[in-house]
Amino acid sequence: MTISVSAANNVSTHGTKMKTKKFSIAFVNDIHAQLEPHPELFWQGDESERVHNAGGLSRIATAFKQLEAQRPHGMLKIDGGDTFQGSGPGAWTQGEVMVRPLNALGFDLAIPGNWSVAYGAKQLQTLSEKVNYPMIAANIFDAKTGERSFRPYLVKEVNGVKIGVLGFTDPDVPSRQPPHMSEGLNFQAAKVLQPLIDELRNEEKVDVVVLVTHIGLHKAVPLTRQLRGVDISLSADTHERTYEPIEVGDVWVVEAGAFGSLVGVMDITMSEGKIVDRQWELIELREDKFAEDEQVKKIVDEVLAPHRERMNREIGHTDIWLERYNVMSTSMDRLIADAVKESAGTDIALSNGFRFSPPTAPGPITEADLWNWLPLNLEIKVGKAYGQQLIDYWENEFENVFSKDPLRMYGGWLARPSTNMNVQFDSTAKANERLRSLEIDGEPVDPEKSYSLAAGARKGQPEDQIHRVKRCHVTKQIEQTTHDAVRDYLANQGDVKDTGKPPVRCVVRPEVLRSQYLDFIKRRQQEHEADPHEAELLDENAQHDDPQTTVNSSSDSSKKETKDE
Repeated sequence: MTISVSAANNVSTHGTKMKTKKFSIAFVNDIHAQLEPHPELFWQGDESERVHNAGGLSRIATAFKQLEAQRPHGMLKIDGGDTFQGSGPGAWTQGEVMVRPLNALGFDLAIPGNWSVAYGAKQLQTLSEKVNYPMIAANIFDAKTGERSFRPYLVKEVNGVKIGVLGFTDPDVPSRQPPHMSEGLNFQAAKVLQPLIDELRNEEKVDVVVLVTHIGLHKAVPLTRQLRGVDISLSADTHERTYEPIEVGDVWVVEAGAFGSLVGVMDITMSEGKIVDRQWELIELREDKFAEDEQVKKIVDEVLAPHRERMNREIGHTDIWLERYNVMSTSMDRLIADAVKESAGTDIALSNGFRFSPPTAPGPITEADLWNWLPLNLEIKVGKAYGQQLIDYWENEFENVFSKDPLRMYGGWLARPSTNMNVQFDSTAKANERLRSLEIDGEPVDPEKSYSLAAGARKGQPEDQIHRVKRCHVTKQIEQTTHDAVRDYLANQGDVKDTGKPPVRCVVRPEVLRSQYLDFIKRRQQEHEADPHEAELLDENAQHDDPQTTVNSSSDSSKKETKDE
């Protein structure tokens, strides 16, 4: 689907035709180290699924070449971040496996994502120096020197149009990811952006300002509304598939899915220094539409060759699709949480609402699949918590995902419990009033009863915290890791034929909720565009620095919880 808007009919008030200039932008985001084609699920406008083999850097290369050939006026190629993390080879090489294939794609620039610090600040710098295009980020600073770690923007001229591209990475990286990952870096809030936009306009004299953010669509939309002088807003982080652009005044906000399965292209027509026409298309990189580029495929095969044996090692078999495209519960995560519970021998287990990992199709389950599901292999921590702590935990999780304040929406989708826990909630209720029922093994949770629980333990996590349940007691780490748990579970269970009923259900929404933004936040933000209480993302004080503070029921407010997604 191609979306087009014309601002005017290219005729001046004196009846003479105005001279126009065109340029284009090709945009990908959240590749998550998925170098090769993979099974993918597509949907658009309804819940029906269409299955295709799709993606891979070789198909991105083909798409880029085709788009450039169709656009002799010139095209920028931009990567929105979270590129080096998310697969086994990515983890095993600290992102190095991505460098050669990425350098063959001809990117003009990229920004770091929240997972760009997965291998530490020093390795992020190393990777940024090895790719043959610049990384930009206005708000990442060296903690010792106070200097910016990356240039804040890049100015490029395409077909006579001077374009300023400004990068912004999530300022909450030190709390979203384990803090040790970003040690040595400081992340500043969106307040840094407006002076730089003004600089691009007044000093660099650019014709167009493109803002590239890795903060999620739910924050990119209100941020775009608050800034002056932005023409195009490219969003990343939430893996949203915006087949239709989101209009914020005169600005389009778009996001291009994830895993290299889609490429977005925007065509812009300028006249007398103003945008007079725009077109946007989100392109599915399906095998029936795009062949693999042979040169890039050869490079990918070469860099993956040392890892093939490990990647292809079979650890199980599934008769069903294992996927992660639902805000509330997924087949992939039900399997993982049940595996951790069985391995730990606890009453329940909890897992993160991760977004990364393309689907696993029916057939063999390999080590490569396991590392796609869980790119961090965490030791399992066990302990006990009272029922009231679990109740509080779920209320906080609901606020993280369904808050009416974009600043309080945090991390990934809802946490994933083992399937013997039954959680029912109303997403439209007020904070701390969303939970409708909570059961374990069919029995209502007793606030005063102690329950054993297990989850992967993050480095730097408080000793008395399991997942995001605070003040647990009798905690300890066991020898098993999350990967061990899944391998053992698959070995014991045999072929995966079913992963059980979804343990988390919203009583006012369909069971399948594909999008955190498009399915419910967009409508809410449109209704409240003029709301004077809308979160001010530009306010430095709007950052919630204490990652351990829970929802405050008396004030109906919350602070961000340490949560990687």
